[in-house]
Amino acid sequence: MNEEAGYVSVQSQTEENSEEGVYNFAAMEAKWPAIWDDLKVFTPLDDGSKERRYVLDMFPYPSGDLHMGHAEAFAMGDVVSRYWRQLGYDVLHPIGWDSFGLPAENAAIKRNAHPSEWTYANIDTQAESFKRYAISVDWSRRLQTSDPEYYRWTQWLFKRFHERGLAYRKNSPVNWCPTDQTVLANEQVVNGACERCGTIVTKKSLNQWYFKITDYADRLLDDMDALKGHWPDRVLAMQKNWIGRSEGAHVTFVIEEAAGAEKPQQELTVFTTRPDTLYGATFFVVAADAPLALDLVTGEHAEALSEYREQVKALSDIERQSTERPKTGVFTGRYAINPLTGEKLPVWAADYVLADYGTGAIMAVPAHDQRDLDFAKAFDLPVRAVLDTGMEDPAETGIASTGEGTLINSGELNGLSKAEGIPAAIDVLEKLGTGKKFINFRLRDWLLSRQRFWGTPIPIIHCADCGEVPVPDDQLPVRLPDNLRGEDLSPKGTSPLAAAADWVNVDCPSCGKPAKRDTDTMDTFVDSSWYFLRFASPDYTEGPFDPAKINDWMPVGQYVGGVEHAILHLLYARFFTKVIHDMGMLEATEPFSALLNQGQVLNGGKAMSKSLGNGVDLGQQLDKFGVDAVRLTMVFAGPPEDDVDWADVSPSGSAKFLARAWRLARDVASEPGTDPAAGAPALRSLTHRTVHEAKTLLEGHKFNVVVAKLMELVNATRKVIDSGAGATDPAVREAAEAVAIVLSLFAPYTAEDMWNTLGHPASVANAGFPAVDEALLVEQSVTAVVQVQGKVKDRLEVAPDITEEALRELALASELVQKALDGRGIRTVIVRAPKLVNIVPA
Repeated sequence: MNEEAGYVSVQSQTEENSEEGVYNFAAMEAKWPAIWDDLKVFTPLDDGSKERRYVLDMFPYPSGDLHMGHAEAFAMGDVVSRYWRQLGYDVLHPIGWDSFGLPAENAAIKRNAHPSEWTYANIDTQAESFKRYAISVDWSRRLQTSDPEYYRWTQWLFKRFHERGLAYRKNSPVNWCPTDQTVLANEQVVNGACERCGTIVTKKSLNQWYFKITDYADRLLDDMDALKGHWPDRVLAMQKNWIGRSEGAHVTFVIEEAAGAEKPQQELTVFTTRPDTLYGATFFVVAADAPLALDLVTGEHAEALSEYREQVKALSDIERQSTERPKTGVFTGRYAINPLTGEKLPVWAADYVLADYGTGAIMAVPAHDQRDLDFAKAFDLPVRAVLDTGMEDPAETGIASTGEGTLINSGELNGLSKAEGIPAAIDVLEKLGTGKKFINFRLRDWLLSRQRFWGTPIPIIHCADCGEVPVPDDQLPVRLPDNLRGEDLSPKGTSPLAAAADWVNVDCPSCGKPAKRDTDTMDTFVDSSWYFLRFASPDYTEGPFDPAKINDWMPVGQYVGGVEHAILHLLYARFFTKVIHDMGMLEATEPFSALLNQGQVLNGGKAMSKSLGNGVDLGQQLDKFGVDAVRLTMVFAGPPEDDVDWADVSPSGSAKFLARAWRLARDVASEPGTDPAAGAPALRSLTHRTVHEAKTLLEGHKFNVVVAKLMELVNATRKVIDSGAGATDPAVREAAEAVAIVLSLFAPYTAEDMWNTLGHPASVANAGFPAVDEALLVEQSVTAVVQVQGKVKDRLEVAPDITEEALRELALASELVQKALDGRGIRTVIVRAPKLVNIVPA
């Protein structure tokens, strides 16, 4: 292989060395893109003349040039797009960039530049690489989320959410990254650290913007039923667990007046999934960092609580909920009255209860909850079993008795099972007026404020007289200022936009008095929660998308991307879709009908990284082996969801196979349009079976098996050319054309060159998937292997329905078999019709 010139030799031993006899991937990569562009091969007709199909790849972040992960992910999506186009659908397969975000801001600080400079330079680099990689996208629909023409409509949608009460502000403890000086959503905290920079996250009380995604919790959960079988099970499970619907009851406790009337009596409601265990509640816990704790605590205990709250700030939610951590807390000096027993329960502030779960307070039933039990043991609080599960007394063992059982020590509930006790307890509470049935969710509202510059500005103006005033639609977009760069963007604990006085200070749109813009920007997940809608009409100026166009294309028929987006992006996109549907702008209620997750690209069993020194440069691989070889290697390595270890695969082997396939087209000696009916029956049968099986395999995303089938067909066709009927056989042309069409899904340059060599005009992408003759799917003959003492001595072509006796006779009559026996007798003959005969000599 001549790596410099991009040649792979595929000459036969008798052929002279000439340029026409070599597979030149570099020449193909230079030739075909311009032709595809001129023909607008991948631009959908969008006129209703064909059934529409929408294929979408999770759009990339422009952090640099394309890497090996991009090479895998986009190869998979492109197979689906090209396959659907071959089936005759009008395919929308767009490209864009998720171009806002913190890395650009950090790069701008380092380079004393504006984030747009780094961002758009990287986009240009990636765009050229995508074009070289031959992704079948419609470049006329390209978009970037940092374009004012795009984020104008992100702001417009925010305003519509605000009008519907789905965008609001509140004071709350939030995750704070001390390094990036910004708020993080719970999902962006990994093992207690910032997912971006690795700094340990703390808590900080701020006034922040939220989307009220909890209003859609039921629908987000229930509508997943329609996605079963079309989305990976593990993704659906992750979303279900994150939403976390819990059925139980709201129970109202009376908090006694503090001694000396320091604080008045008040009522407090808690959520519990086990109201049947209310008789076992022996103390009460509030989240230490919740405002409620400050409201309840008496003066005597206020200082201790203040010190404890400072300690809690350094803990992540995951750490706080861990069953492994020693339990800590502070007594508030107050008591809650159990509504069923009248018992006084001490109220504690602790870190294992979260402020944003339920009401930020729980009734503690230590006998039947391990964390409650650990807390009770740590502070010598009562433990009372109210559920007989057959386990020993938790007060003695220190192990909570959980699960099913019979209620005991529970008054009128005694003797009931869990299933009977829960509704019975709710009935008692409702009659007393101290509780009612309630459904709670683990899902919290979406925190979208970010103290960053490079993001979509929040289109709200704060006026001392008018409050929150949305920027009028005709003044959108609220553009980011151009004069902030470099150190102006450095973290200072507030958004960099706050320092842009000319930008911040404006007149109130409502009353005309001096006011200020909101200086936070939106979480970048807001940008990516609706981008798939914009692709249907990227130049539309009357709204975020043309409703008529989007309803022609939505929902996305196949979405392709990494499983790392299973919760954040996918859940938010589903939420946006449902809200926009409720606004009457979209018929679809789910954004993505089907989801395909690709695995990672590893090297030596480990994720590629600079620190490990095991990175593989995609550009170098493309230069060395060619785009088609890299694409084919990615697809052939295994099922899409499996990881690809680059150390275990062979792009050079892929290049050699492509060269063999390319050579078939050159060797075909019949004219285009030749009737294949007179061709070699065995090859015709294999061709039609390969095409038939390929369709089923492609529908099941078993792309690697399709490649294996193509390899078999190429080898069989070569055998007919070299030692069979020859290159003039019509079956050879039929096979070569089928190879070119199916191969175009994986290796577009090679396939296009083959199609051209076979005498057809560009492009093979629109050739249409080969038709299958059902009669040829029945195998005309099968190769039966004949072994003597375990060694292959002959191969016989026999009918698929041959009997064992007939196959036995044919094998024994073989001259090669008789020669191998050399006059010896036969001990036994094992026949497995129609494929195997094993003869054991005496």
